[in-house]
Amino acid sequence: MASLSPSGDPSSGHVRLPAIPPDLWSAMARHGLLIPLLRQSVIAAAVADVSVSEQESAESRQAWGAGNRLGSSEAVIQHLKSHGLSEADAIWQAELPRRINRHCEEHFSHRAEQRFLARKNQLDQVIYSLLRVEDAALARELYLRIAEGEADFAELAAGYSQGPERSTRGVVGPVPLLQAHPALAELLRTSRPGQLQAPLRIEQWWLVVRLESLRSASFDTDMANRMAQELFDEWVDEEVGLLLAAHRPV
Repeated sequence: MASLSPSGDPSSGHVRLPAIPPDLWSAMARHGLLIPLLRQSVIAAAVADVSVSEQESAESRQAWGAGNRLGSSEAVIQHLKSHGLSEADAIWQAELPRRINRHCEEHFSHRAEQRFLARKNQLDQVIYSLLRVEDAALARELYLRIAEGEADFAELAAGYSQGPERSTRGVVGPVPLLQAHPALAELLRTSRPGQLQAPLRIEQWWLVVRLESLRSASFDTDMANRMAQELFDEWVDEEVGLLLAAHRPV
């Protein structure tokens, strides 16, 4: 297959892919190899011109070896042989995460805060205790036992809850707040840590809920990098979509 020859800067044009023979295209698609290859090719083209210092390259190679559990030069040689890699291929794999991070900083960091503000509600993390049963009277009884200090929430959840939280003694999270049912998410958002809520009906369930903690997402360095990475991933997906539309065999 011919290699990609795009511009790596998202602002300077779209990825261009030389024609792929229809039979090869079909075979790759059939075996689930086409889209992963296109994605990696777009990424490779985007970061090809990113500079990496000798020290950064050495650190990347060391991390790559540790990640692949290669503790000796002999192990590295065997790994290269068993995976059909050249030394240059291995160096490329080792340096790729650093290249991607730097590319994201250069081309997408200026939009990271805007994306964070648009997604903040999805990024807030919550931990809560949950007990769910189908019988309203039982839910009320369990709620009162917890509220009056007659029983421990975790013990009752382990003994009575009919959902997967039973195996964690009622504890759910940390998870994104909006991962919960909208009615439950709103209840948690307006609760105080430690506040036990009266039974809430959602679909066929009666829920007894107590907020443990709500971690509001903040725009720090790690979050900025995460948002820039998400923007880059979206750009890659868009480029892959254009390639599929432009080069799909008739």
